[in-house]
Amino acid sequence: MDEGLSSKVREGLSRRELLAMVGAAAGTLASHSDATGAAPGRIIAVEEVGPGEDVFAYISRVKGNFDHTVYQQVIGAANDFKEGDLAVGVGAVDEATRKNARALLTNTTIKDLYQHPLLEDSLQQLIWRTTDQAQYAKVKDWTLGQLKEFLLAEPEVKIKAVMNGLTSDTIGCVPKLMSNKELIALGQKIFNVLPGTQMGAKGYMGARIQPNSPTDHPDDVVWQVFDAFSYATGDIVIGTNPVDSTVKSVVAVERALKDIVDTFKLNEVIPWCVLAHIDVQAEVSESYPGTVATMFQSLAGTDDCNKIFDITIEKILKYASATKGQRYGLYFETGQGSEFTNGAENGVDMMVLESRKYGFSRAVGTELAKVQPRGAWLHVNDVAGFIGPEVFKSREQLVRCCLEDIVMGKLHGLTIGLDICTTLHMTVSLEDLDWCQDQILPANPVYLIALPTKNDPMLSYLTTSFQDHVRLRDKFGFKVNDAMWAFYKRIGIVDENNKYTMNYGDPLWVYYQYRLAKAETRSKDAVYAEGRQKMKEVEERGIDLATGYGENIWDLNPKLAAKVKGLYDDAKQSLWAELTPEFIAAIPDVVPVRTLSRDRNDYIAHPSTGETLSSEAIAEIKKIKDAWGADPPRGQIVISDGLNAKAIMDDGHLAPYLEEIRRLLAEAGVTMSDKNILVTSGRVRVGYRIGEMLFETANPNSFRGILHVIGERPGTMHHAYSVYITVAKGKRWSEKKIDHDMTKLVSNVADTALPPKEAARETLTIIREIVGKDVNGSRRYGT
Repeated sequence: MDEGLSSKVREGLSRRELLAMVGAAAGTLASHSDATGAAPGRIIAVEEVGPGEDVFAYISRVKGNFDHTVYQQVIGAANDFKEGDLAVGVGAVDEATRKNARALLTNTTIKDLYQHPLLEDSLQQLIWRTTDQAQYAKVKDWTLGQLKEFLLAEPEVKIKAVMNGLTSDTIGCVPKLMSNKELIALGQKIFNVLPGTQMGAKGYMGARIQPNSPTDHPDDVVWQVFDAFSYATGDIVIGTNPVDSTVKSVVAVERALKDIVDTFKLNEVIPWCVLAHIDVQAEVSESYPGTVATMFQSLAGTDDCNKIFDITIEKILKYASATKGQRYGLYFETGQGSEFTNGAENGVDMMVLESRKYGFSRAVGTELAKVQPRGAWLHVNDVAGFIGPEVFKSREQLVRCCLEDIVMGKLHGLTIGLDICTTLHMTVSLEDLDWCQDQILPANPVYLIALPTKNDPMLSYLTTSFQDHVRLRDKFGFKVNDAMWAFYKRIGIVDENNKYTMNYGDPLWVYYQYRLAKAETRSKDAVYAEGRQKMKEVEERGIDLATGYGENIWDLNPKLAAKVKGLYDDAKQSLWAELTPEFIAAIPDVVPVRTLSRDRNDYIAHPSTGETLSSEAIAEIKKIKDAWGADPPRGQIVISDGLNAKAIMDDGHLAPYLEEIRRLLAEAGVTMSDKNILVTSGRVRVGYRIGEMLFETANPNSFRGILHVIGERPGTMHHAYSVYITVAKGKRWSEKKIDHDMTKLVSNVADTALPPKEAARETLTIIREIVGKDVNGSRRYGT
């Protein structure tokens, strides 16, 4: 792109961008796996195990000496099957291998695991520094089999006397030896309570209200909070995922959430959070004091992946120290598979990498404890199942993953909740999610995510509804944090006998209470009329607000239930939709190409095929490059169907964006290729490969860029697409190492969400930021 367009820009990805990138449209390891999903030449079979033989003795027997790669493979092979481990090359080739790997691990000592880390980087050094050496000395000579039996047989007090002496590798290995039933039993006996609350205590299960909006409209956010309160749901945090990570947008939502908490006098009860990158939150806090209650950040289990997230250990510890004297501390999110999907897993299985994130969190908790007078306020949300079928596919695997993560989190001393979630391109239905909840909740996670329905209106995935919380509280006898339950009584959702009142499921009633708390003088009828109009406007923007209930008080009202089912069915149709010949022919100067995906099924089941161009496509791209001669343009537009071809083909979606972005770039003096490359079965990384081919011989000091328009993961009424903006100097393109860490994103583009012409203007703003020109609203990115 034009060197004259410039600004300061922070590297990294917002959580929304990361999730869209690895979970919606990209999210695979093209270099790791072939079309079968397995890493070629890296899956091994573990032979019969000798009496008492451990992992290290086995490796020495079959290799002649220690082999670190085989070590990683044997440890990974002990895990329950997951597609992601297979793709990385650390999954078991068969059940016999899995059984033998577990036998080896059972005989391996804690000391040997300590002395042989699966990955040594700065995160591992932090974990070693914050492992309690006195507690480690008590257990270092135990085998993993002995540790397992100890954990299952002994009470919580004895477990807590040694668990801080376990490294994250050890904690990540012992659940490999446990059945689901054993994981549940262990989850039921370890509880790490947030200071001054009952959150994390036995018998309590709370909620993070997740009031996401496709447009970050404050009213969308506020009314979802009122909706949650009407079902007596929400106690640990009100946390919304932003579409726009500009300071201006983030502060607007932070203020809206703060207003609710202030008005209801809940400042000492529940914090709020906008889940932008932690640097953005810090800038908001600095520029607008008092608007940020608690700070969020996603964590990874390797240095390489944390670099993509634009964080370091030093940065996060610094932010922990900066909470000195404050009521609230930090909020982290994790999830198995994020390293794998970013090509930064370093040969380690997903389960151990998840454990390393908890080791990172435990270390941060130690830092918080030094500066927070009422105890360290730190909680972790495990977002299990978000990325997609390349990580794991089935409902049974989702349950297994959640149970593993609960145990690993609790053994790290963490207050850990879950996002029991699934993408719409996994074979997990709305009904399956209820089944998963019922299998997982006996392990007593601290909290779950909570939405008005199971369907997130912005992130396009399925998770827990407000009324699911009501059902689970009823079925398992779980309680909401006492202080928040008292609030629900105060506003008349719950009576003095802990029964729901006639106001249950009525967000208008909560709005009326909110207005009364602001000294409202109008009549109830007037306030209700205003509220109904606001609800109508919110719902017209694509936000479903739950009201009332169906046959049971935990059922959605029939009309809304039917709509949610319709959105689910539409998502499945969108997922399998294909670009039509008529649509392809209508794109100006179109150059149609394909990836290696044989069909939609291959594309979904084996994501790496959608990241690699076919030989015919390579020839077409070469023709475009050759036609440019010695004077290539500054940029190329690429269009892919992604996971939702309808998002590209819907009227008023693609054409307005293409027309506006070409006009804006021309006015800015940016020369663009006159061709529109259209990729069938394309994922995000195929855009990088196209750019590397086109710009490999460009001036090494001159900016060139790819604008990749791609259909987002379906699941909402919007049929939205994203624009991935990758701008780099010719030298970077020639090195052929372009990846997500240098890409920016404009997401949720649709005629009913972010209008295409506005998205084009945002695209130009981001391009200017990347190449260095000062622009109003410059943002920092990260996840």
